[in-house]
Amino acid sequence: METSDVPEGFPRESMPAVVPGGQPKICVALTGGRYVAGQTREERHERWLICEDLADQLVPVARKDAAKHPEYPPEQTLERARVAVARKGWVSPDELAWLMRRLRTLLGW
Repeated sequence: METSDVPEGFPRESMPAVVPGGQPKICVALTGGRYVAGQTREERHERWLICEDLADQLVPVARKDAAKHPEYPPEQTLERARVAVARKGWVSPDELAWLMRRLRTLLGW
């Protein structure tokens, strides 16, 4: 897969442009001989792969939960999954929102 495979709607990690202190500091990382602010394309691609894999793993979990609790609407099943993933701290809040939209799509809900 190429770094260009990342869907446009997948969130970008934002980094504050300046941090406080006695002297102004700019948040950048030296990557490949260049200073880069925020995520590199490769880092964003890696985060997307992690979230896509997690969404794939959550499909059978959500289906099993929905079958176990048929009285719950799909929104409640998705909320239960969202809370469980949020507790783990595996993804950022923006990634979690994307992940839940992706899970809904994969489930066809």
